[in-house]
Amino acid sequence: MTPTLSELTVGQDIGIRSIDVTRTDLVKYAGASGDFNPIHWNEAFATSVGLPGVIAHGMFTMGSAVQLVSYWAGDPAAVVDFQTRFTKPVPVSDTTGTAGAGAVIEVSGAIGAIDADKGTARVDLTVMCAGQKVLMKAQAVVRLA
Repeated sequence: MTPTLSELTVGQDIGIRSIDVTRTDLVKYAGASGDFNPIHWNEAFATSVGLPGVIAHGMFTMGSAVQLVSYWAGDPAAVVDFQTRFTKPVPVSDTTGTAGAGAVIEVSGAIGAIDADKGTARVDLTVMCAGQKVLMKAQAVVRLA
């Protein structure tokens, strides 16, 4: 059911989502985005530049997080603005030969503000991986009926 602006209250939860991330996901994203930086697929290179290992693309993390909002709104076009600050990388372990995820991104959202005049609501997201916030001040503005 698509939410309406009149049904919302500040502080209202919109849901939670867990995103399993594998290195295969990163390779697919690299192909789609054109970002072939070796920190996203080459363990030796990533550690040589001081990272804990292969890390997810920032835009992959950001895009995965905002999906909670677009699913909740019922239409990706309802998201009219999305902003965040990157605070920590998302390390993705090598799980070759297993069915497990290399990382899990946990996303939860709540209504942060409502602007009845503009017909919008701001959704504040909490985005975590391995107990650490990986995005800070993640906020999506959604236009609702």
